[in-house]
Amino acid sequence: MTVPSRTRLLLGLATFVAAVGTAGSLYFSLGFGLVPCELCWYQRILLYPLTVVLGVATLDDRPTVARTALPLSGVGVVVATYHVLLQLRPTLGATCSVGGGCSSILYPMAGGLLTIPRLSLAAFVLVTALSAAAWASSRER
Repeated sequence: MTVPSRTRLLLGLATFVAAVGTAGSLYFSLGFGLVPCELCWYQRILLYPLTVVLGVATLDDRPTVARTALPLSGVGVVVATYHVLLQLRPTLGATCSVGGGCSSILYPMAGGLLTIPRLSLAAFVLVTALSAAAWASSRER
């Protein structure tokens, strides 16, 4: 049995994070019936393809996928950060046309410490870091 390369492990972890984020967002929508706000939709649009793109790259051991994954996850970090800021400072006054205000905290977890946008931000940061590490690792070979 061969040992997977370091890049394949990093890509596999990034795929896992993206898949958990995708499944979690679907669970909140379908399981709890929460209607995503507009910013949540943008984050989903950026996260869902990462599961497939990174999954295929993991199977093929293709670290150059970072050229595709990093723009998606980087924009995801920006959108999720803005969404978190709106929740921290609702006085910024942003409203969404779908599912209510973007500053609303629909399902706080861990005593309000974790919110859906914060979980999204964590997922995008992890996917970005793991994709970049896989690309850097492959360049060292």
